Amino acid sequence: MRIEMREGYEGTGPGAITPDGCAVEFYSRLPIGQEPDIIAAAVPAGARILELGSGVGRMTRPLLERGFTVTAVDESAEMLERVQGARTICAQIENLDLGETFDVVLLASFLVHAGDVEVRRGLLRTCVRHVAAGGSVLIQREGEDFHTNVPRERVDPSGFTARVVSADPVGDGVNSVHVEYVFPDLVWTQTILSRPLDSAQFEEALAEAGLKVDSYLTPDRMWVRAVAATGSEAEAKSVTEAAAAD
Repeated sequence: MRIEMREGYEGTGPGAITPDGCAVEFYSRLPIGQEPDIIAAAVPAGARILELGSGVGRMTRPLLERGFTVTAVDESAEMLERVQGARTICAQIENLDLGETFDVVLLASFLVHAGDVEVRRGLLRTCVRHVAAGGSVLIQREGEDFHTNVPRERVDPSGFTARVVSADPVGDGVNSVHVEYVFPDLVWTQTILSRPLDSAQFEEALAEAGLKVDSYLTPDRMWVRAVAATGSEAEAKSVTEAAAAD
């Protein structure tokens, strides 16, 4: 089956490639990392989690093992075939409307940096639409030097090398980022469109969606817990926007 790629995104290498250039087999090989521990420390025990952009379930299974209930969403059926133990939904995240809410909505994998502003707005609206009253949205941001410390490479303890080869401006504040993943036996590449967001720009994007930062969860500020803005904050934002439009 031919997969239609998102404009500006590309992936190469063996196996299925998703519309945003992700290689299913590569992500199946990717080690878990510290993300499940960061998430577990930031949310109530036994929470119901909506995982947006779950991929092959790299974080899904560890979260299940920690006692959470997870609904995993991804636009790639090939990715979701690798997810075990969780309810799975194949859909575009920015258009998702399940008609239910969750204690925690998880938006990882730097999706908040989508090059298309309307896609980013759709992603954040999906988060707001699905988070329960009193719940939280956990978001993973890019590192502060993601677009400037280029080229660079990192040798992972599991045995592969990740190289950010280039991050070239393509207009409207967006960069085309090219990454290589080199294993002893196989190589994958991915090209994505990414919009740098410093802390102020990130918080402005959250405010536009009716969210605010509750806390930065890691010293590098890459993991964030956001909550719904209060009524007074949302009203003040609306008044400010209306005045700016006049």
